[in-house]
Amino acid sequence: MTTSFKFNRWELAGSLGDLGTLLPMAVAMILANGLQAPGVFLSIGAFYVLSGLYFRVTVPVQPMKVIGAYAIATGLGAEQIGASALLMGVALLLLGLSGAMGFIGRHTPREVVRGVQLSTGVLLISKGAHFIAGTSFFQQLKGLPEPFLAVQHLGPLPVTILLGVLAAVLGLLLLDSRRWPAGLVLVLGGMAVGLVLGGYRQLHGATPGFFPPAVLPWGWPGWQVLGMALLMLVLPQLPMTLGNAVIANADLSREYFGDASRRVTYRALCISMGLANLAAFVLGGMPLCHGAGGLAAHYRFGARTAGSNLIIGGLFLLLALLWGERAVSLVSLLPMSVLGVLLIFAGGQLALTVQDLKERRRLFVALMMLGLTLAFNLAVAFVVGMGLAWLLRRLDLDP
Repeated sequence: MTTSFKFNRWELAGSLGDLGTLLPMAVAMILANGLQAPGVFLSIGAFYVLSGLYFRVTVPVQPMKVIGAYAIATGLGAEQIGASALLMGVALLLLGLSGAMGFIGRHTPREVVRGVQLSTGVLLISKGAHFIAGTSFFQQLKGLPEPFLAVQHLGPLPVTILLGVLAAVLGLLLLDSRRWPAGLVLVLGGMAVGLVLGGYRQLHGATPGFFPPAVLPWGWPGWQVLGMALLMLVLPQLPMTLGNAVIANADLSREYFGDASRRVTYRALCISMGLANLAAFVLGGMPLCHGAGGLAAHYRFGARTAGSNLIIGGLFLLLALLWGERAVSLVSLLPMSVLGVLLIFAGGQLALTVQDLKERRRLFVALMMLGLTLAFNLAVAFVVGMGLAWLLRRLDLDP
């Protein structure tokens, strides 16, 4: 029987593997949308720890990307983001407790699941490349390739490209090393480089203390705020969450962990995310989910047990409770380009799951979903992919 909890350098390295997705959006929503760092980091940490204790395998925690991206792009206030967490929590609990999610999952074709995983993987690779090039939305918002560093160029080269190339080469060299886990070396090495290149300026005044989060910092949202959050944030996010964070995530967990992932069911994932988002609403955090891309990232860099959840969750809890609002200063030591490299490796790991689709019809659906994701978004791709897969089977077509 596989041990549910291990604590070694590989679990530590794997626990850090998904920071490329989590940190940029968390920091951006704190700085651009007014979320409070203690609530954001505490809800992330608690979600990681409790998920690991219940599921007993590595379980990812990620931001809800549709909600986060739209909120950052439009400058929505914390009250609207909190309302979206409340509504997502209620919707996911209803789907899980009613059994509706089980019905949806059982009737989702494998090619649609692989299409979600392929599309998410390619999006992660693309976002990682933007981080390295210095052209991500957050970097453009701040007007600098490395917003938290004093050095932006080394000679004629932007520091992001130089650091990104060096980190990518180092990651490839150490990818299968048992002595020096690639994820751990990249994160610790990246923070050391960030410190040397001016990140130390962010640490002024960042002394530890005790900073409990506020409870219901934005109060209860009014009907107008709830209606806006439902139409602009929740409805576009929900199909993506069902496809990626529930169905694709459960499938990937079974592929990685076999019978050890028996608790990772559609129902349990919905209830887990529902409770987490209600807690995020109460604590002033951001909407959270269990994204398949996060699981691929943790696994790629060495996570094999729920010990990785307890490690990364504990780190986020310490950040929230000991540093409060100044926690942003500590996490911003990690250069954006290094986060980009982590995303690229994780995206490649996830996209390659499409290899087991041997029939042309199934591969066609997955590739169509990739195209629709790039043209529109993953929510549209999931809905259209379901319809296309059903139609091709019904008509017995093989494009």
